[in-house]
Amino acid sequence: MKQVLIVGSGDVARRIIPWLARRFLVRALVRRPEERDALRALGATPIVADLDRPASLARLAGIADYVLHCAPPPGEGQDDPRTRRLLAALMQRASLPRRLVYISTTGVYGDCAGAWLDETRPLRPASARAVRRVAAENRLRRFGCRSGCRVSVLRAPGIYDADARLPLARLRKGEPVLAPEDDVFTNHIHADDLARLLALALFRGRPNRVYNASDDSQLRMGEYFDLVADAVGLPRPPRLPRAALSERLSALTLSFMSESRRLDNGRIKRELRARLLFPCVADALAA
Repeated sequence: MKQVLIVGSGDVARRIIPWLARRFLVRALVRRPEERDALRALGATPIVADLDRPASLARLAGIADYVLHCAPPPGEGQDDPRTRRLLAALMQRASLPRRLVYISTTGVYGDCAGAWLDETRPLRPASARAVRRVAAENRLRRFGCRSGCRVSVLRAPGIYDADARLPLARLRKGEPVLAPEDDVFTNHIHADDLARLLALALFRGRPNRVYNASDDSQLRMGEYFDLVADAVGLPRPPRLPRAALSERLSALTLSFMSESRRLDNGRIKRELRARLLFPCVADALAA
């Protein structure tokens, strides 16, 4: 059987492990030993290692035909040393992975003033975290060109599901969002759909190809919060001008309100032949 290595065994990756385990030998990297039993229950063989500790990665060399790289960069700096260390470990033997899929972020595009964009849009990351993602993408694509490994990149927007990642805490606190005249377009993908896109990209992704892993929603941020509030029976958030919000919200929260773009997801439909379980946020909330 072919072997799949999952690096970054978080929620999204765990959603696809049972499907993969019926078809492949699945190994999943985890940082904490106490997580091993949960991964075994899903059908994966856990490997305790840490991308921040290079010596722990020696076991990764030569063990995978396919790699799903779902680990985020560190929280500071301009580069992604975790991706660099992962590739260094994989290249310790002549038997390199044949395919690798990486989850990046649509934040690499920066602010596009609400314009529609596809994967050919020049990258203009505005935040340090997006700069680190660009560094990881570039390093992985160079690795693909040099090694012959087929690298595909999924640029994911805001990930949500019915049980987590919804802005319920903010709604309960009554935190404001932008007034309509200042509001920004946001993009979304359900965690189940992103997990499925991981599998599709593994088999159908083209070499050194990037994909906007987004659903069909065309929502401004305030509209998204209103949809969630209505679905769970909470009051809709108040709306304030941008200048007033700067006095009420953290810098991190405000940063997500500073970029506006609408994503063309046609490439995942044409090339990956994806059929989304939840084409729009409203579909998921209704379900």
